[in-house]
Amino acid sequence: MTMLSPSIDASISRIAPDFRALSITVKGTQVENADYAARMLKEACVSAQETDYPWAQAHIEAWGDAFRQFGAKPNRTPCSAAALRKRVLKDGAIPSIDPIVDIYNAISIRYAIPVGGENADAYRGRPTLTVADGTEVFDTVKNGEPATEHPDAGEVIWRDDIGVTCRRWNWRQGVRTRIDSQTRNMWFILESLPEMPLDYLHEAGQEMIKHLKVLMPEAVIEETVVCATDKP
Repeated sequence: MTMLSPSIDASISRIAPDFRALSITVKGTQVENADYAARMLKEACVSAQETDYPWAQAHIEAWGDAFRQFGAKPNRTPCSAAALRKRVLKDGAIPSIDPIVDIYNAISIRYAIPVGGENADAYRGRPTLTVADGTEVFDTVKNGEPATEHPDAGEVIWRDDIGVTCRRWNWRQGVRTRIDSQTRNMWFILESLPEMPLDYLHEAGQEMIKHLKVLMPEAVIEETVVCATDKP
């Protein structure tokens, strides 16, 4: 497995010049301790309701502003963190899906941060955050059947050499690169704007790595910070 190294296109600096993210690559093993992941997810749901960070809501709102910069309507297609937290505040919890998915959802909920989790072996080329021209291919599901879409021209997307892996920055993930129970090699991206203090971005990353080590004690994990500009 080649550890994925994401690229941030220069066009992103015009939309969110202070965007920064933590990239985590995992060369994993068989997942253990599934009950642990479900417990961490439950605890994160409680924390978002009872002991939220003072900057959390401002960070969610900043993502809404960023989405508006490229023509998205965050009330209809919110960032992934906003969608998760809305469900938690409404229902009190979200259901367990899969140990790895539970962990990155827990980090997203606790820290009010969009977190993407991808099957690294399904990638072709580097993950790239860029602005779509509208011709790119996005594989999804409609009415239970495989379907193909194209992003809007000007939409912020994650993509690789084959096509779009996530539409509207972090709104909807494609099918091809999703993590499932057989995935062993993974790539995660924790995406933040300046309303989230940088120290907390690093804290979120360290907490996620700690949880992943519980699930996969022999995993090889690497992390790097990536930015829309050269500023840290």
